[in-house]
Amino acid sequence: MIDFRYHLVSLISVFLALAVGIALGAGPLKEAIGDTLTGQVDQLREEKDALRSELDASTIDLQQAQAALGSVAPGLLDGVLAERRVALVLVDEVPADLLEQVVTRLGQAGATVTATVRVTEAWTDPERLSFRQSLAGTLVSYLDPTPDADAGTGTELAEALAQGLTSAVPSDPDTLSENASILLDLLGGDAGLIGLDGDVTVPADAVVLLSGSPETLTPTTSEHDAATLASVEEEEPTEDALALRSARIDAAVQIATALQARSTGAVVAGGVLTDPSVVAALRADESTSLEVTTVEDLGTLAGQVAVPLALAARIGGTVGHYGASAEATSPMPPRVVLPPIERLPLEADVTTDPPPAETQG
Repeated sequence: MIDFRYHLVSLISVFLALAVGIALGAGPLKEAIGDTLTGQVDQLREEKDALRSELDASTIDLQQAQAALGSVAPGLLDGVLAERRVALVLVDEVPADLLEQVVTRLGQAGATVTATVRVTEAWTDPERLSFRQSLAGTLVSYLDPTPDADAGTGTELAEALAQGLTSAVPSDPDTLSENASILLDLLGGDAGLIGLDGDVTVPADAVVLLSGSPETLTPTTSEHDAATLASVEEEEPTEDALALRSARIDAAVQIATALQARSTGAVVAGGVLTDPSVVAALRADESTSLEVTTVEDLGTLAGQVAVPLALAARIGGTVGHYGASAEATSPMPPRVVLPPIERLPLEADVTTDPPPAETQG
């Protein structure tokens, strides 16, 4: 059994070791330890200063590149979408200033925005599935052509939206058809599946679909922004959140596919490329990747300039996936010069968008 003397000896040993450590630290080892710590602190400070200098230099380079692109953008875009009518479809919440930039770039390309449509959460709300199925049954009667009988509710809704934005009166290509107006009214109104920024009276020739979360649509222009984006990406979403996002992406893919089929060209533009996302899903699928053009980094000037260029290229018959990621086919779209558009009654059987006259760069 351990007695009191054992405890006393143990305590004395501990205090002796502590005393020796203090004596050595205050004496012969004091300068060595201090010099080592000081050297490490100085090294870390130098590394931090070097990284700060590199970041500042990179920021200046980026700002200069953005300024250069901004100065040449109007000339680069001039006329690539001359007299084309473009509808905008938003499947996620897009910041107002970013939407304004997209509209500005389309305007610089010569295009006119005929409609801005916001696809609401009701489009994929699981609690409203029965309602959407019933609504789709009504919408089909106004569609021409109609989807296959087994196409599914999502495809039928997407087809209704696409035809609602692009269908013209057969005898008057400058007027939205009556059925198209009915389709938009049924999707909006009390149904609440879409919201429209104003009346739609003119059919669109082409469509741009905008997607992405607010975090991925915001360019990371500072360390704080980058850290914020990284923290968002590291958060573990719940199963319900993942299911809702997956359903949203599937619906956007269906809408994009229908928009491409019912227009002269469709482009899907998103933010920083992440997985899952609409752009990533379109690129990953062999079928949609060959049909629908995508643009990433919409939050940057380069991404915004790429949208009208990509749309002109798609109208001209070129499918591409543009951005800085490894999944992109090219950083920027080529500059395609389209011939003047002719809109004649459908009875004349005239192609509204013949092949492009030339492709530059």
